[in-house]
Amino acid sequence: MPGSTGNAPTSRAGRPPGSGTVILGDHPLPPHPFGEVLASKDGITAASKVPHRALTEKNGARAAAVTAFRKMVVQHHADPQALTRTEQHREAMKRLGLAAEQARLSRFPTNPLTQKGNLAEIVLAEYVTSTSGVVLPVYRLRYNPNIDQSMKGDDVLAFDLDTDPVRIIVGEAKFRGAPSTAAVKEIVEALMRSHRAGIPVSLQFVADRLFEAGEAALATRVFDCARLFTLGQLRIDYVGLLLSDVSTAKRVDEATPGGLRRLAMISLGITNPDSLVAACYRALE
Repeated sequence: MPGSTGNAPTSRAGRPPGSGTVILGDHPLPPHPFGEVLASKDGITAASKVPHRALTEKNGARAAAVTAFRKMVVQHHADPQALTRTEQHREAMKRLGLAAEQARLSRFPTNPLTQKGNLAEIVLAEYVTSTSGVVLPVYRLRYNPNIDQSMKGDDVLAFDLDTDPVRIIVGEAKFRGAPSTAAVKEIVEALMRSHRAGIPVSLQFVADRLFEAGEAALATRVFDCARLFTLGQLRIDYVGLLLSDVSTAKRVDEATPGGLRRLAMISLGITNPDSLVAACYRALE
């Protein structure tokens, strides 16, 4: 999708200069939730020439954005069966007069810092799967043993196992109330560490969860990515997201370092982003 960020030259979304391939496909159109609530412009960062998609909240779209993101939050944190079990247990505890103790158990974080980081991760995961032909085989936040702390490992690990070569997207997301150069650099540095390490650190975690869920065929294909990497038959792309205020695009444009060829950056600029997070998690149990 043509567009511009600041004074940067335009480019096809997520196309590394000279690569001939695209990391991010086109921004979704309505009625997709991202198309309904977010506007999109594509460009290249000023100094490093990294593809950059600037997303901004459409005027008057806050209520729709909260509804859409809140649904994503629920899906990433718990499956429907788990939510049903939690509700049944909560009602039983209330009948016993133990509602106060039950309130300490939740499927969703109450720590505002964790909520912010999780929302950024969830938005990135949903965005790359809606634009890039990849799938997210495991909702990793469902396996976090401490929901009020951030989870270790790759923020996003998404796969297209039907391409030649097989493709993985590794994603890193951060939330900041106000964007900073340090935050942009932290995103890229984390992705560069992943690149230097080779096989994504969460690959075995994803395969193991799929085996446990009885999806042996898919798990085997995911696990086989390690072999493909060794043979040079695996394509790994890297996407970073900074979710912050309305000046986020400018900061990403100015501060993104170079050095990682298959990288695309996404900025998501929101008016009062803290209030968006609070609304997305309000009254979730």
